[in-house]
Amino acid sequence: MNFTATEFGASIIFTIAVLHTFCTGYFESFAKKSPRHAGLWHLLGEVEIVFGFWAAVLIIYIACIDHIGSAKAYLNHRNFTEPLFVFAIMIVAGSKPILYFSSQILYGLSKGLQKLLRTCSAPILYFLTLAITPLLGSLITEPAAMTLAAFLLRDLVYCHQCSKALLFGTLGVLLVNISIGGTLTNFAAPPVLMVASTWGWSTAFMFANFGLESCIAIFINALIATCLFQRQLIEPSEFNQSSKIPLAVIAMHLLFLFGVVMFAHDLIIFMWLLLFFIGYTTAYPKHQSPLILKEALLVGFFLAGLVVLGALQGWWLQPLLEMMSPTAVFYGSLALTAITDNAALTYLGSLVTGTSPEFKLALVGGAVAGGGLTVIANAPNPAGIAILRSHFPGGAVSAVYLFVGALPPTLVAIAAYRLL
Repeated sequence: MNFTATEFGASIIFTIAVLHTFCTGYFESFAKKSPRHAGLWHLLGEVEIVFGFWAAVLIIYIACIDHIGSAKAYLNHRNFTEPLFVFAIMIVAGSKPILYFSSQILYGLSKGLQKLLRTCSAPILYFLTLAITPLLGSLITEPAAMTLAAFLLRDLVYCHQCSKALLFGTLGVLLVNISIGGTLTNFAAPPVLMVASTWGWSTAFMFANFGLESCIAIFINALIATCLFQRQLIEPSEFNQSSKIPLAVIAMHLLFLFGVVMFAHDLIIFMWLLLFFIGYTTAYPKHQSPLILKEALLVGFFLAGLVVLGALQGWWLQPLLEMMSPTAVFYGSLALTAITDNAALTYLGSLVTGTSPEFKLALVGGAVAGGGLTVIANAPNPAGIAILRSHFPGGAVSAVYLFVGALPPTLVAIAAYRLL
């Protein structure tokens, strides 16, 4: 296996960054014990900072062992479209009119089901948020669906006193369902997007091979979570009492949302739309709330760091994939997804020549099934965690508890993809 000093050093730094994501809670505790340097410890305790921080270390490392010009050239050859798209879609999808529109749809559905089933509205809203919103990810992209679902769950669940099981169980189901919910089309899920054009996968192909299995897994995960936690859910007394937003304002926001989604691969256009959107919300502030610029910037920083660090991991990832059978590829990609972004993993898999259709399906299936196990497993995960993190103990999401919470819905996704 041939590798350069740059690649070897990059893999060591990447490993340290992955370990750092599991230790953010410890940095937060250091901040309380050492008030003098609390700012630094809080910074290192922000999970969104981790990969951006270690990406900077990598660039310094490249500059030291080679030349500053090499470090600049490496950065200039990276594609940052995905981090910037997630940044843009989070801001638009997290705006007040979009959230109001989404909540009204779910509230209307819950009212109908409440009369039919003669039960409380909170469990129904909880189920619909975990079941319907992830499927919307196949239309409006996974980052947008994650943002919507996280805000809805924040108001329905996380703003109240929650048990640790409810906190991490809900988050685990959300991340897994979002990861597999974007597989009904060929453009919405980052790991699918990376291979769709190379392998000639159409939306019809995706729906035929993943659609039914994903829908069943999402429904089962949402239903099990609802049955387990229904007694802990509090009725949303103010869910439908916010001031009405004019239809014209909602329509304008939806146009911006679909515009950003439509031009998701054209960085200049969707960033222009984002700036136009920010200007629009500033000019007409009456029905707006503060845009989530800070959260979106942190997530974009995280994903950009992952792009910088992940690009140099091909020397060990690609040979590992080449020696696997389709069954081994499924479980191997599922395991590797937990320590590297699933989009980067499927991209590297698409570079392997002469692979069978079974190999390709197994690679993508494993990558999306494992997309909820860690923060870095799927690109939209940091977006949801950034919105919900303040409601967790110490303001930090434990990587261990997240893994435990995501494991049961991941097993359901595995069963759906392997047995159906």
